Amino acid sequence: MAAEGDFLARYRAVSNKLKKRFLRKPNVAEASEQFGQLAKELKQQDCLQYAAFCNLAMARCEQTLFNAPGEALALTDAARLFLSSEKENRALQAPGFDEHLQAALNCYSFAIKVYIEMNQPVMAASLCLELGNALKEMNRPGEAIVHYQRAAELQAQTPIETLLSMGEMATCKILTRDYDGALSVFTEMQLTCQERGLQLPGTSTPVGAFLDIVAKCEISRVLLLMLLEPPPQKLLPEHAQTLERYAWESFDPHSQVTFLPENVFLLLQSVVMACQEKDTESLKSLQTELWPFLTAEQNHLLHLVVQERITPSGQGI
Repeated sequence: MAAEGDFLARYRAVSNKLKKRFLRKPNVAEASEQFGQLAKELKQQDCLQYAAFCNLAMARCEQTLFNAPGEALALTDAARLFLSSEKENRALQAPGFDEHLQAALNCYSFAIKVYIEMNQPVMAASLCLELGNALKEMNRPGEAIVHYQRAAELQAQTPIETLLSMGEMATCKILTRDYDGALSVFTEMQLTCQERGLQLPGTSTPVGAFLDIVAKCEISRVLLLMLLEPPPQKLLPEHAQTLERYAWESFDPHSQVTFLPENVFLLLQSVVMACQEKDTESLKSLQTELWPFLTAEQNHLLHLVVQERITPSGQGI
C-alpha cells in the first residue's frame, strides 16, 4: 500500500478488495470499515468532497450487506459533507456549477428513500427539513418549498410537526413573491388546526400551540388578502368568510374572533376598513400601532400592503 498521505491510492486499494476473485468472496464489511476510516481522515484534513465520496463508497458496501440503517447513515454523512463543501465554495466566492450541491441533493434523496423503505417516516421527514433549511439559508427558497412540502406529508401522523413544516413552506412562498400560494398554505394550516388540533371540550376553539398557529395564520391571511385584493367574483368562500369577520357591518362583540387578542382584532379590522376606503394615512398610523404585535414576516406583509397603496405595482396579484 502506498504512503498514508496518498489517499487516492488507498481508495483504489480498498476498492480492489471488492473485486470478485476465483473461489474467493470479497470482504465487504472490512472494506466498508476502511472507507469509513478514510472518510474520517479526509474530513480532518478538510477535504470534504473526497470524504463524501468515501462515505458514498461505504453506503454501497452497506447496501451490499443489506444493512439499511448503515446505508442511510453513510448517505446522510455524504450529503452533509457535500453541502459543507458547497457552502465553503460560496463563502470563498469560488466559481462553480453547483456540482457539490447537486451531489448533496442526490445523497439526501437516496437517504430519504432508504428511510421510507425502512418505514421510518420521521427520520425521512427530518432529512427533508434539513435539506429545506439548507436551501433556504443559501437563498434558494423556491427550491426549498418542495422539500418542506414532502416533510409535511411524511409527518401526517403528528399534526403539530406537519403545521410547522407547512409554515416554512408558506414563508418560502412569501420570499418568492408567490402570495397567492402562501395564502392557500395558511388557509390549509388553519383548517388542519380546526380538524386535527387539540380543542377545548365541547367547543371548536383550539388550545396550546394550535391556538398560536391559528392566530398567526389568521393575521397572515388577512394581510395577504389585503395585499392581493382579489375581485369579488374570484374570492373563494373561505376567504370571503374571513373578510366578513372584519367587516364593520357584520361586527358583533359576542361573535368576535376568540383566538386573537381584542386589541389585535380591532386593529386588523381597522386595517381592512382603511384598505377598503383607500385611506393611506390611516393605514400608516395603524402600521405603527400593529408593529409590536406582529412577527417579522407579518410586518413585512403589512409593509407591502402599505407600499401597494402608496405606489401600486400589482406584483402580488
